[in-house]
Amino acid sequence: MNAQTFFRTIGFLIILFLVVFVSIENTHRIDFHFSLVSEKPVRYSAAVIYFAMFAVGVVGGTLLHNSGGKSGARGGDSGGKKK
Repeated sequence: MNAQTFFRTIGFLIILFLVVFVSIENTHRIDFHFSLVSEKPVRYSAAVIYFAMFAVGVVGGTLLHNSGGKSGARGGDSGGKKK
């Protein structure tokens, strides 16, 4: 594991901790309005809404990060050992 991957993992864990901490502190029910999906508000606990928004962000970021360019070989390198 290189340093960049390690620090990204630490950053991700810090963000995850903040989401969990905010969810623990805000257990009351809230109305979440998102008119593109539903005309009436969604009424859940704040923890569920925070986690759902975090999950959508993680999945979206992962899809955007992994969707660029061709997968596999880059510049003629097949990923195997050099001869």
